[in-house]
Amino acid sequence: MAPMPRYALLLAPSANRVYADQAARLALAELDAFAQVLSAPLTEAAETEIGGVPYLTFTGSLTARDVAYLSNLSAAYALFERVDELLRPVALTPLARYDSDLITIPKYAGKTNEQFTKLVLNLTVLASASAGRMLDGGLTVLDPLCGRGTTLNQALMYGYDALGVEIDGKDVEAYKLFLQTWLKRKRLKHTADLVPVRRQGRRAARRLEVTLAASKDDHKAGAVQKVTVLAADTTQLDGLLRGGVADVLVADLPYGVAHGSYDDEGGLSRRPLDLLERAVPQWLPLLRPGGALGLSWNTKVARRELAEDILLANGLEIVAQLPLVHRVDQGIERDVVVARKLS
Repeated sequence: MAPMPRYALLLAPSANRVYADQAARLALAELDAFAQVLSAPLTEAAETEIGGVPYLTFTGSLTARDVAYLSNLSAAYALFERVDELLRPVALTPLARYDSDLITIPKYAGKTNEQFTKLVLNLTVLASASAGRMLDGGLTVLDPLCGRGTTLNQALMYGYDALGVEIDGKDVEAYKLFLQTWLKRKRLKHTADLVPVRRQGRRAARRLEVTLAASKDDHKAGAVQKVTVLAADTTQLDGLLRGGVADVLVADLPYGVAHGSYDDEGGLSRRPLDLLERAVPQWLPLLRPGGALGLSWNTKVARRELAEDILLANGLEIVAQLPLVHRVDQGIERDVVVARKLS
């Protein structure tokens, strides 16, 4: 019997040195999650140094579709088949509907690391009933704490529709300005409108509506993507969005350091679990059955078991995963929890 093929995945460099130092361990956890969609199990996954450079190595028999899935690992840079002591390149085909500067150009205080955003989106899609459609587009990603749109832009890169909620109207306006400017510079067909939303006859929010196409041919064929962002309080969404609108929900909770959320009295709260407790009942009706929810937060201000308790109390099933807790800076140690909506 021929030996099982061995592979080495070269990890992408990161401008964030703290994150880069932990990328291999996080990539191992992410690789484990991809087992949901691969044609056969991978074995012997490990961080391995080859020629003085860290790689993620594993053994398995990969089909072309398997390689297509693994091309989207958040830290994937190049893949090689190991032949004796040599490395034979295997072409990666990541989902990249648009140029990468859609993700990398925006720079602002509080922006979540792009690799980490992609990792959380991957974990959440892979835990959902839509995992088998990850490569095929047509999904809708909801970020109910979307800030200036890092997760929304990653969803667009994957060919998905994106839906966001952001309480800070200035962030919504900044996202509109960036996206419009970027689309014009790339000469891509699009529309972008910021319109009022009424609830029970009263103005309750503003809604940014963007349609875009990756090419003129796509636009002519009607193959457009949509981005919708509500400038609204994520804990008060009744009547603003229809139910069952999203396949997955991804959110980066306030870290309790430089981020905040507004409490019922309009004051700034830095307690992510308070926000989570109020928001989850508003978020769940927006997820389709079999949808998944992926959350990141600062464990230094909110213990993991308490976050899980809130999700369990709302009828969600916690998805098992390898440890993803990692240091961001002196005041932030970030973790990820993924849960599935059963019905």
